[in-house]
Amino acid sequence: MTRVFIVGRSPLGRRGLESLLESRAVEVVGSAASLESAGATVSHAEAGILLIDATGEQPERLVQAVAESGVTSEFAVLILAEHFPGAAAAAAVGAGVRGVLPNDLMPDQLVAAIEAAASGLIVVHPADVAAVAPASMPASRALAELAEPLTKREREVLQMLAAGVGNKEIAARLAISEHTVKFHVTSILGKLGAGSRTEAVSLGIRRGLVLL
Repeated sequence: MTRVFIVGRSPLGRRGLESLLESRAVEVVGSAASLESAGATVSHAEAGILLIDATGEQPERLVQAVAESGVTSEFAVLILAEHFPGAAAAAAVGAGVRGVLPNDLMPDQLVAAIEAAASGLIVVHPADVAAVAPASMPASRALAELAEPLTKREREVLQMLAAGVGNKEIAARLAISEHTVKFHVTSILGKLGAGSRTEAVSLGIRRGLVLL
């Protein structure tokens, strides 16, 4: 039986997920309002899946918090959200999250997603496939308008990537963690539709985002 720990701001939302998963091949072993408050509790619960209810959360900030916490190295993380932009979904998967899905899934769909994530698979909504797997996009989209522009910090990171600066040095120059650098890089790849750092730099140059 898959053991699930639920994280979400709303006590009512957490209870709703617990009720939804009751009497199914899933055991809810605990819950918490945030990753920080979960602390050691989630580890002691020996959960296999960390199910995050992202209702009311800002997607980019949530993904950054997940990346910086390092929870994806210990648990299979699934995020349920009402709205999660494709770039944020790509960043989440890049940070190690196993799935980003709508929060209105039917019970059987949610259980199937949990079991798939527990088996090591990545689960995303069909609408997010292109963002999560940008290498599969047609080349003709390379110079299409960005659905979501790069932030100032992402442009700084992209400029350093173009200069051949590694993650560790980028982190030192910007006074941020390497986890945060990885988050920014993944977000850049998703927004540009790039399959690698090299391609991201190339697209950035063609778009005038990188100063030579």
